[in-house]
Order: sequence, then structure tokens, then C-alpha cells
Amino acid sequence: MASLREIRSKIKSVKSTQQITKAMKMVAAARMRRAQMAILSSRPFAVKMDATIRDLALMEVAADIKAGREVQIHPFFDPRGDEKPALVLITADKGLCGAFNSNLLRASIDYLRRNGGKKVVAAAVGRKGRDFLHRVKNGPELLTELVGIFPKVAFAHAELLGKAIIDAYLEGRVSKVTVIYNEFKSVASQRVVETQLLPIPVPAGDHEHAGEGFSFEPGREKLLESLLPRYIKAQLYRFLLESQAAELAARMSAMDAASKNAGELIGGLRLRLNRQRQAIITREIAELVGGAEALAS
Repeated sequence: MASLREIRSKIKSVKSTQQITKAMKMVAAARMRRAQMAILSSRPFAVKMDATIRDLALMEVAADIKAGREVQIHPFFDPRGDEKPALVLITADKGLCGAFNSNLLRASIDYLRRNGGKKVVAAAVGRKGRDFLHRVKNGPELLTELVGIFPKVAFAHAELLGKAIIDAYLEGRVSKVTVIYNEFKSVASQRVVETQLLPIPVPAGDHEHAGEGFSFEPGREKLLESLLPRYIKAQLYRFLLESQAAELAARMSAMDAASKNAGELIGGLRLRLNRQRQAIITREIAELVGGAEALAS
């Protein structure tokens, strides 16, 4: 049976841990509010950018069809098959955020299994994902890696990541780019998303009337060509912001649960301490009574 000193030492240790988890929860909550505002402000731009790109591409297709030409579209829309897949894995740099990283790693394992036998390349964002890809036996070649960027993601990080991906795609080193990240749904909910970044699906729509009433300067084709790299980087920036907010929300929830568990553990230890003290006092009283009776007799 543990001594009173040992139980008191455990209570003190758990209290110290609880103070740390409470502080980490407060820090994550403060950062998450800023991250949530950033993602909510970036989503409308990303959605509008996506709609603009698809409209311009649809107009390009419609112009070729009307002119009786073979449809020629930007390489970003060109389906190349999936013989040279690329994975962009966005994880956290640190742990202590519940199942945030493990869910992402399970999704990436499933992706690698589905693409077994193919020459997969990968871009890792976050130390956890980078370390995981290094540990995979016969794993993918690392195209680029970004670590230590959370929780201060900037558009410059998306530009670095986007440039590496775009260069590899245009050079023919990859034929399809898939992104796996955690989408921020709410403070209590994050969802693992696997989405195709490149090639962009060829838009479907009314080709006959697409682009009517619009004029472009310097030209629709040049405008589309200049916007597409920015579109890719804007999407990557949104993915990074989503992951950042989701990580902070997961860490806040994990630290809240840890603080509550520590409180329950402290309560159990205090009950155990009181019971043991009571048993000691009862035993001492019994010994005193027994000694008094022995002396009286």
C-alpha cells in the first residue's frame, strides 16, 4: 500500500500537470480564435477564385468549339492519368492534439496503399508528416518540406509550396496532385479531407452561351494563364489555414479533456488519501484502547 507521502506526491504531480494543460488550453483557444477569423475571411476569396477560374476555362473551351478548332486548354486542366501521383500531406508540427495527426497519417497510409507500385512523390507540411514519410519503407520521394510554420502560417508559405508543386507538374514529374489535410468544421469537429489539386477538373456548362457579353484585356487566355498559378497558391493557403485552425481546435479540446481527467484523478487520490489517513487513525485508536485495557487488567 502506498504511503501518505507517496499519495501526496502524486497529487502534487498531477496538479502541476493540470496547470500545464489548462495553460495550453488557454493558449490554443486564443490562437484558434485568430486562426478561425483568418480561415473565415479567406474562404470567400478562395471560393470566388475557383468560380472565376472555372468560368474562364469554360469560355476558352466554348471559344474553341464555336471556332471549330480542337479544344486546347491550359496544362493545369489536362488529365494525365495517375501514373505519377503526388501527395501533399499537411500535419501538425507537434503532438498533444488528440487524434489530429493519427487520422491524417491513417489517410496517407491508405493513399500510399492505393498507389502501391507507382512512383509517388510527396510534399510534407508539418514535422509529424515529414517524419512519418521518412519512416515509410520504400516511401515516396520528398519533393519539398515545410516545418515549423504553425501557428503562424503566411501566404509566403503557400507560395513556396505552390511553386514546388507547379514546377514539378509542368515539368512532367507528376501527373496528379492530391492534398490530404484536416478541414476546420467547428471547435469540436475536424474532418480529414482528401482532395485533388491538379489537374483541375474541366468545367462543364453551357458552352454555347459561355462568355457572351464579356470582353477581356489583355485577353482571356493570358488572363487565365496568369491567374492559374495564383489560384493554386490560394487553394494551398486555404488548406494551410484550415489545418492550422483545426489543429488548434483539436489541441484545445485535448487539453480540456486532459485537465478534466487530471481533476478526476486528483479527486480519486484525495479520497484514497483520506481513507488511508482514516484507517491509520482508526488503527492508532484501536491500539491505544487495547493498550489501556491491557494496563487496566
